[in-house]
Amino acid sequence: MKKRPVWVDYGLIVLGAFLMGFAIKNMYDPAGLVTGGVTGIAIIVKTLTGIPLWITNTVFNIPLFLAAWKIKGGRFLRRTAVATVSLSVSLYVIPEVVFLREEIFLTALFGGILTGAGTGLLFMFSATTGGTDMLAALLQRRLKYYSIARIMQVLDGAVVLAGAAVFGVSYALYALISIYAVAKVSDGILEGINFSKQAFIISDKYQEIGDAIMTRMGRGVTALDAVGMYSGKGRKMLFCVVSKKEIVGIREIVQKLDKKAFFIVNDVREVFGEGFIEY
Repeated sequence: MKKRPVWVDYGLIVLGAFLMGFAIKNMYDPAGLVTGGVTGIAIIVKTLTGIPLWITNTVFNIPLFLAAWKIKGGRFLRRTAVATVSLSVSLYVIPEVVFLREEIFLTALFGGILTGAGTGLLFMFSATTGGTDMLAALLQRRLKYYSIARIMQVLDGAVVLAGAAVFGVSYALYALISIYAVAKVSDGILEGINFSKQAFIISDKYQEIGDAIMTRMGRGVTALDAVGMYSGKGRKMLFCVVSKKEIVGIREIVQKLDKKAFFIVNDVREVFGEGFIEY
């Protein structure tokens, strides 16, 4: 499998940062939606002082990067540095065109979708935009009993509460809609590419079913030894992993060959190996 050029990774990181920048500058900021993070702080600062978003984002991230560079080294931060600089640049160069100002719900929803798409691209290529996630990673070195995710929740929650104090409680509630949309879309991007289905099949016709899956669908099948606890009899259980679309074909094969088969399907987040993701 040919290795992907590194410039492709960095290009998609920049694209993700610009998607986030567009949503922040032309959707969140005009509507007064504070969704946490350094960009949320930047929106509050701009409202109170008039300082542009890109300046606050840059100034807040510089000390965090210096501290993280000293602790974790430059290699760890290279992609995050590109993402953070790209976000600040996007907040500076993207034209200020306000969308959906009067439609606060749609602003929260579609702002969350755009931000989630950008966040998903960054996470996919091992980058972040600095901010509260980096601060949480630094604080976790001293607060070892708390996970980074939990510390981030506290930090972002504090920013949202500050936004509520400036813009009002109703805007903070709309911001929660956007936060939810960001999480769902970014998770969908990360899981959608690698998402598969895992099937367990218990049937007396395991040989026929296994042969049909291998010949008709070209997928490997593993037969596992199993024992029924009630009957005490040994049986064969088939195990296979396929794509989301292929699980329909597996179901049709099982239903056709043995309507009494016990058929279990589970979601699988990542599958490495032949026919799936190469190492």
